[in-house]
Parts: sequence; structure tokens; C-alpha cells
Amino acid sequence: MNGFTRRLGALTVKEFRQISRDPSSIMIGLVLPIILILIFGYGLSLDVKNAPVAVVMEHDTPLARNLLSGLWGSAYFSPRHASSMHEAEELLRKREVDAIIRTGSDFDSRFMKGDAKVQLILHGVDSTTATLIGQYTGALLSLRIQETLERQGLAAGSGSAVVQSRMWFNEAADSTWYLVPGLIVIIMTLVGAFLTALIMAREWERGTLEALFVSPVGRAEILLSKIIPYFLLGMTGLLLCLAAARWLFAVPLRGSLFVFLLCSSLYLVVSLGMGLAISSVTRSQFLSCQIALVVSFLPAVILSGFLFDLRSVPLAARIVGNILPATYYMEMLKTLFLAGNNPVILLRDSAALLAYAVLFMYVAVRFTRKNLD
Repeated sequence: MNGFTRRLGALTVKEFRQISRDPSSIMIGLVLPIILILIFGYGLSLDVKNAPVAVVMEHDTPLARNLLSGLWGSAYFSPRHASSMHEAEELLRKREVDAIIRTGSDFDSRFMKGDAKVQLILHGVDSTTATLIGQYTGALLSLRIQETLERQGLAAGSGSAVVQSRMWFNEAADSTWYLVPGLIVIIMTLVGAFLTALIMAREWERGTLEALFVSPVGRAEILLSKIIPYFLLGMTGLLLCLAAARWLFAVPLRGSLFVFLLCSSLYLVVSLGMGLAISSVTRSQFLSCQIALVVSFLPAVILSGFLFDLRSVPLAARIVGNILPATYYMEMLKTLFLAGNNPVILLRDSAALLAYAVLFMYVAVRFTRKNLD
């Protein structure tokens, strides 16, 4: 055991020295995570802000102005007056506005009778934006109509009911809270897989590992000495991402910090093991890079639940998504950040990640053994 510890320590120190002399490892492990979370965190959003809309009031009355005045005080809209529907339609065709909001010439009289209508025309090329603008407009107009009715004493009678909604876990209704935990998953997937895949493949190409094969070290010592330094490097990058999530994007961490670090450590081992397995099989930097991109990063972005709920995708895509290790880490992180500690989810997903860690390490050992025997 002392011999094992001594050899492992010497190899690990050698790896740390190699990392300190290799700027690419520092870039992948520390600089890349913070660059990615800043770019995607600030640049990627599912919210619609400052949407340009044209407002047409065929009869400019205090009632119509009051109803639509909320558009000018909302962060979701950037309204502009249009003198006629013809002008508004031209703006919509030129994509200078995303929607037209119109009140008719008889709006006041119809409003008092209870059958007034506000016309909303949406630019449907971007269906997601159009849907969100429609939802925002409907919510805003409903609120203003209710305020107007109450102010004029025209509220519904005692038999009416008022719906009071509340959003749990993301009460700010901010897509950043939903996206940033997912970004951490994507970054850890990319960093973990690329670190070991590229570095190990480089050593295969340079013949460094062949020099170790003739020494008394065993395969477990070689693989552990590769994992330990890059694990610490990856955890440092994770802490930088966590700091950015908390203090730059104000995403709450409602679960335990210890549980977060424990789950992230397990997933980082999975990612590093995946990189080791890829490099052990291919032994080529170029091929390892391509395979790591195809089997880790791209599926994690598309099929892990980062952007789309897996329950809403076709069955085949859902099956592939449930095979990915990133899917389980994604569920854990979003739960820990927004909902808190949920033992059922955490234990179930941790068990899946543990199985993947064992699988990838077995593959790495199996394909490295051929060169040690």
C-alpha cells in the first residue's frame, strides 16, 4: 500500500507540474467555464423584453389611453403610436414591430356595454416570440380592464371569482434562473470530457504513456493520477461558475451547498471518466475531440432538458435523452438551485451517475490494460 501511495503521489505531482506548464489545460479548466457562463448567461434568454409594438387608437379617448398606457410602463414592450392601421401594417411587414394593438372607433361605447374588443395582430415568423407577446399583452390588458372596472364601480357581482396565481420555485418568472443551472451542467460536461480526452490522447500520440508502461506503476495509478489533478481543476471551474450564478445572475441556491458540491463532484468524475474512455479507445487528439463533442456536449445541449422539457419531445428523443448522464445532473442542479433538497430526486439521479462513473472507468481500464500487459 505504501508503494502504491508513493507511486500515485509522484505521478500526481508530475501531472500538476505538467498542467502548470500547459496553458491549454488552464484555459479549458478555468478560463473556458467563466467565459461560457458569461456569454450564455447574458446572451441566452427565453424572455421577451422591449418588444416593439404598434399602437393604433382609432378614437383617441381617455378610456382607450388609460387601457393601453400600461404598455409604456412595462419592460416587456417598446410601444410606438401609429396613426392608422395601414401604417401599422407596413411596420409589421417590414418587421419594425412584432405586433399591432388596436382599439376600434366604438371602443368606449362597447366597453360600457361589456363587449369591447382589443385587436392583437402578431408577426408569426418567430412563433415563440409571438406566443410570449400574446401572453404578455393578454395579461396586461386583463389587469388594466379589471382596474378600470373597479375604478368605475362596474366590477362583477358577488357571484364572481378572482383567480390569484402564484408561481413556485421561480417566482421571478425569469428564464435566467432556469437557464444558468443548465449552463453549469453544459460547462462541466464540456470541460470534464475535453480535459481528459485531449490530454490523454496527446500523451498517446507523443508516446509518453509507453514510457510509463515499462515502469513499475500499475494501470490504476496511471488513471488515478490523470483524474485527480483534472478533478481539482474542474472543481475550481465549478466554483467560479457557482460564484457567477449567485452574484452576477442572482440565481438562488435553495438546496444544501454540501449536497451541490457532492453531486457536482460525482458528475465531474463521470465526465472525466468519459474523456478517459474516449481517449483510451481512439488515442488520437483530433478523433477524441470530435467524439467528445458528439457524445457529450451536443447531446447535453439538445437532449438533456436544458432548453426543452423531455416530456414534450418525441419518444425516440426522450429515450436518448434518458440515456445521457447530463440529464440526471441537469435534474439535480435545477432542483437544488430552485426547489431545494429533494431526497427522492437526488438519490435516484446520484445512483444513475454512480453507475455511469463505474462504466466509464471500467472502459478506460479495459482499453488501457492491453498496453500494460
